[in-house]
Amino acid sequence: MLDRLVMMSDNDAPNGPEEDLLTETKTKTAKPPLYKVMLLNDDYTPMEFVVHILERFFGMSHSQAFELMLIVHKKGLAVVGVFSFEVAETKVSQVMDFARRHQHPLQCTMEKE
Repeated sequence: MLDRLVMMSDNDAPNGPEEDLLTETKTKTAKPPLYKVMLLNDDYTPMEFVVHILERFFGMSHSQAFELMLIVHKKGLAVVGVFSFEVAETKVSQVMDFARRHQHPLQCTMEKE
């Protein structure tokens, strides 16, 4: 009888060939952390310039940009978008460079959500 067990093929196994299959464990990939990009109010940057920044770098419509500019103006800062680290860093850099080229002290920052 011992010889019979050794000679069994996969198809002869009591529960068929599925019993011999190994199961793969799937690892979940962690989602990357997100970062909030914020504009800070100042007393010198024109409101129209802030609207232009929001339209150009954050893809907002004119009415969306205008509403968010008013929030920045009234509350002192506003979150203008939430992005992966690389995208947030790029947006902050673009906004800051553009503001400096136009001689405005506008501040744009990012922080982990």
